[in-house]
Amino acid sequence: MDKKEILAILEDWNFWSKPFRESFVRKTYESEVVHKASTNEIIFLKGVRRSGKSTILLNHIQNLINGGIPKENILFVNLEDPRFATSLSLELLEEIKQAYIYYLNPKDKPYIFLDEVQNIDGFEKWLLKEYELQTSHLFATGSNSKLLSKEIGSSLSGRYLDIHVSPLSFQEYLLFNNLVIEKPYDLISKHTEVERHFEQFMLYGGFPKVVLTEDVVLKEAELKSYFDSILLRDIVARYKLDNFRILEQLSIFLLSSISNAVSITKVKNRLGVSHDLASRYMEYLENTYMIQSVPLFDWSLQKQYVNPKKIYSIDTGLSKRVSFEVGKRIGDMLENIVYLELKRRYDEIYYFKTSQGYEVDFLIKEHEQITHLVQVSKMLSDHKTKKRELRALVKASDELKYSENINLLLLTMDKSYTEVMDDKAIKVINILEWLLIDDQ
Repeated sequence: MDKKEILAILEDWNFWSKPFRESFVRKTYESEVVHKASTNEIIFLKGVRRSGKSTILLNHIQNLINGGIPKENILFVNLEDPRFATSLSLELLEEIKQAYIYYLNPKDKPYIFLDEVQNIDGFEKWLLKEYELQTSHLFATGSNSKLLSKEIGSSLSGRYLDIHVSPLSFQEYLLFNNLVIEKPYDLISKHTEVERHFEQFMLYGGFPKVVLTEDVVLKEAELKSYFDSILLRDIVARYKLDNFRILEQLSIFLLSSISNAVSITKVKNRLGVSHDLASRYMEYLENTYMIQSVPLFDWSLQKQYVNPKKIYSIDTGLSKRVSFEVGKRIGDMLENIVYLELKRRYDEIYYFKTSQGYEVDFLIKEHEQITHLVQVSKMLSDHKTKKRELRALVKASDELKYSENINLLLLTMDKSYTEVMDDKAIKVINILEWLLIDDQ
């Protein structure tokens, strides 16, 4: 591409001669960017499309400029700009940098931000060159977990740090709605308002733009657009698929099956496809971060592999948008929200079944120790339901070997208190308290 043509595109995305637009701060992620960038390694922000990765980088750019870095020393490249579409290549990356150097003439080592870098085949080679020559501070975002892991894991091993970005947590959602909950009194005094927001959060999820859109029809339209974009851009175009109908049906089936165990056999029978195709398409969907799976816990990795996995959505709004029935299953949506919060707090998450068939929604393992068993139930007003949920936690903790002092939690929309069964203390915690205040 011609240098002037490249510069014209870059001008639209950079702030060399225009002010920053207002945006919301996502403090946790932005602090992590600052902390990890201090190592001078390549920083990768990974996560589902439209989760806010680009905004986090743009906020970091603004912080750099506020900290004294000249605007001319910063380059932001949107690799999904359609004007680049026919030229996406390693050569384009070099042409972009050379055009930037030629016209902006940065005085020091520039900060280069590459948005949706997986669009360039072999991008890791260019990043490696820049890293080894120490010619740039490097940041990148991507929306395909396997592609990024495969390409940067081999070529850039030991040279990069990850940051996983998700749609808004409920606490962030409230901040986007100018509601701050920091201590128990805040939750008590604003309880009605918080509950109203939580209902909306369950129905429409936490994608930033959807949260900031007030009109319900437009919220639904945004979510449908995200769903289509993930399938078409991150799967169909990437893997050159020609059977969009099957992919769409599978996506809807999985998003409709949140908080339930799903096997490959069940998928292939449901869609009438081969085991191989069902397995590949499920993997593609997981690679986009839209679908997440949780294995059944067993100390044997082989048994973990062969058992059905529980399915969760990256966003309850996305599930409800493609399946009206999901919106009626409040318990499943609550469990999905709890899963997403657990993912923010812990690395290893499983579900568990006892020898007597009791199921525990979540098992947390840290450093080869099981630390938490977590059950989710909308309400405990029904005595049988309450007894079943408590019994599952007690029986599971009895069966799990090599683990002592496991935290037993039952999350519900009811009030918080401690229950004792078979001499074991179980913390019954209100979900809103757990999401906003409690860090157990």
